[in-house]
Amino acid sequence: MRLAVLLHIAFVFTGVVNTMLGPLLPVLSARWVLSDAQAGYLFTAQFTGSMLGVMGSSFLTPRRGTRVSLTLGLTLMAMGTAALLARSWMPGMLATLCFGAGLGLEIPTTNLLISELNPERRAAALNLVNFSWAVGAVSCPFFVAALLRVHHVSYLLYGVAASLVVAALCVARVSYPVFSPPPANVDRMTGLWRGRWVPIIGALFLFYVGSEAGLSGWIATYAKRMVAGAGTLWVIMPSLFWAALLTGRATAPLFLRHARELRVARFGLGLSFVGIVTLLLARSLSVVAIGVGLAGLGFSSIFPIAIATLSHKFGTGASRLAGLMFALAGVGGATLPWLVGFASSRFGSLKYGLLVPLFGCAVMWVMNMCLSDTK
Repeated sequence: MRLAVLLHIAFVFTGVVNTMLGPLLPVLSARWVLSDAQAGYLFTAQFTGSMLGVMGSSFLTPRRGTRVSLTLGLTLMAMGTAALLARSWMPGMLATLCFGAGLGLEIPTTNLLISELNPERRAAALNLVNFSWAVGAVSCPFFVAALLRVHHVSYLLYGVAASLVVAALCVARVSYPVFSPPPANVDRMTGLWRGRWVPIIGALFLFYVGSEAGLSGWIATYAKRMVAGAGTLWVIMPSLFWAALLTGRATAPLFLRHARELRVARFGLGLSFVGIVTLLLARSLSVVAIGVGLAGLGFSSIFPIAIATLSHKFGTGASRLAGLMFALAGVGGATLPWLVGFASSRFGSLKYGLLVPLFGCAVMWVMNMCLSDTK
């Protein structure tokens, strides 16, 4: 119980770090004089670090246990967050790479540990821990907006870094349950690798993380360019996205009692598609807010259900595939948000860039149908 509580608390701050580039992107772009294409490389740095962290987690966890992966992940996140407001672009990229590596260690380890702690209700438990993640994601833009008015954004970064250090110390001292190792059934695992489940679920991980990061990471910039004046209302647009996502994850366990997981995910993808189309057609900030809210609500259950599907289909062998799946998620995060910025610079409008997450929703809907066909 104490471990679960600590995992939820740590995931709140993980949510802040994971999503803070979005509301901070206009600030960092102005500080370092970046084009959209250059700014997109910050997401590439974050998710490249995440892929390195995932590989580190796959190496460390079987040898040293989840305690080491979680503690190291929280420590790297603290270091990168504290160093983000560097004087120039390159040190800022290195700081982003650092906290990205921490995220790569922390996120898969926490999700898989929660899944193992709740074998009878994986999807519900994963929705709840990702609800905690969403609490941090929702809070971050509000803090950025408040601190922008007094020109002290650094207070947020230093405060989060200090909280992560405390969380790392607590996680390092708590006791962990001992799980039975997965059976060494090489023939069965070889057969699963050859099946079509692996590429289908892998595509879901890749396009989900890439589409979510592409939309949430650029929506503050999109809103800032739509409004006139020097107000800070645009900063809270990501909060609307994460608030809708949080609401969806809080209520998902209720819907999952009465509907199949993949059907819930398919409905969410359709809702996200409608939301992105709405904000692309918007001519005012209020309509953008509606579109962002619909997209966030639709995205809410997709990732937890993808993890639950991985655990359900592969059982104890899921841990052997987890590194690959979260690495593919990092590939999506490293490429799709950058592609949003590249398309924006190439075609002269961020609307063209936001077609990337729209395409991602369509691909995920097809992958979800393929998963339904295999059941």
